[in-house]
Amino acid sequence: MIKWKTVDDYDYRNKVTLLRVDINSPIHPGTKKILNENRIHKSVPTIQKLLDKGAKLVIIAHQGDTLDYENLIPMEEHAQKLNQYINGGIRYIDDPCGPAAQEEIRKLKAGEGLLLGNLRYLTEETSTFENVVSLKPELMEQTYLVRSLLPLCDYYVNDAFSAAHRNAPSMAAFQRLLPTAAGELMCREVEALDQIIESPDHPCLFVLGGAKISDAFGMMKQVLETGKADKILTCGVTGEIMLMAKGYSLGEKKELFIRERGLDRFVQEARQYLDKYPQKIDYPVDVVYERSGERCTLDIDELPKSELFMDIGEKTIEHYRREIIQAKTIFVNGPAGAYENPLFERGTKEVWEAIAAAKGYSVIGGGDTVSAAQRYINLDDIGYVCTAGGAMVRYVSGTKLPLIEAMDGAQSKG
Repeated sequence: MIKWKTVDDYDYRNKVTLLRVDINSPIHPGTKKILNENRIHKSVPTIQKLLDKGAKLVIIAHQGDTLDYENLIPMEEHAQKLNQYINGGIRYIDDPCGPAAQEEIRKLKAGEGLLLGNLRYLTEETSTFENVVSLKPELMEQTYLVRSLLPLCDYYVNDAFSAAHRNAPSMAAFQRLLPTAAGELMCREVEALDQIIESPDHPCLFVLGGAKISDAFGMMKQVLETGKADKILTCGVTGEIMLMAKGYSLGEKKELFIRERGLDRFVQEARQYLDKYPQKIDYPVDVVYERSGERCTLDIDELPKSELFMDIGEKTIEHYRREIIQAKTIFVNGPAGAYENPLFERGTKEVWEAIAAAKGYSVIGGGDTVSAAQRYINLDDIGYVCTAGGAMVRYVSGTKLPLIEAMDGAQSKG
């Protein structure tokens, strides 16, 4: 149940409304063109509703970062993509909040929209700044962005849940200063995840794979301790860590791979979960490696093996399929194997097909997770596809997110 004010709670006619969206998109390294406009498309309902309500709409957003510099580009194409969906049109100016942007804001008429330049042009909006200087919302009020835009704006709307983990002025400062509402996408994202973590239908199943296992272990602790998860199916590197925790030696190559990435630190944590919740965590019973260009399956009782394991085997696939079909709630983060290689795509493909065919309510999120799903299934067969990755993981893990705290603060002021 959303407790914040929504876009339907205010009269925006002839009011300058500042809308923070997340339309940060994958960019082709050569052409610098947008490769996937999913986030752009999902931002359209809130934009269109505010325009229809007669707002003088100012849209702020980011693309790329200092840690993602190759994708830090102007956002003119984002405006062009929005204009393919928007009835009324969105102008663009390559200035995030300076004098040129301010002048364009003053020119806005009711029902008109303006996308400002990339927020990551501003020091206070970059991850590098955030990691070094942790500003409280009250100190963010002195940043260039807030000082420049605040005098011009009447309302603030946030529709950027996928950036909810970012402690930046555009995300967490304006709630203290302007009447604030949550956008339609923001509400849908939070409601979908709340259904998973607050009141899931049981049996509730988590499928945790991929190589970014810090995400998996963050969620695992929360859903096991709260009893939300009836079963966790582990695969990818997460599943391999579970095998190590059970005392299996994976072989020199795979264990070196894990140690070099510092992932062996999760073995002890995995052992604790397996000891405390032995009936709730499943791990692979067979794994797949390559031999002479062929897919070869190995039962875990035959370990160790001096090969790199890149997928789950057929016995594991079949067991996981049965669990998925029986589940009433399914949450997925990370693929089952190295699906980019045809030799190792079967686990990922068949797990996704099982999820798409399951009658239970399913939620997925994260860039690699969604990319893998799109490859094998129609996303319309998923209950909800979250635009967030890191924010989704942290929210499910019970971590306090700067955006959520700022929205809660705005609501407490009425």
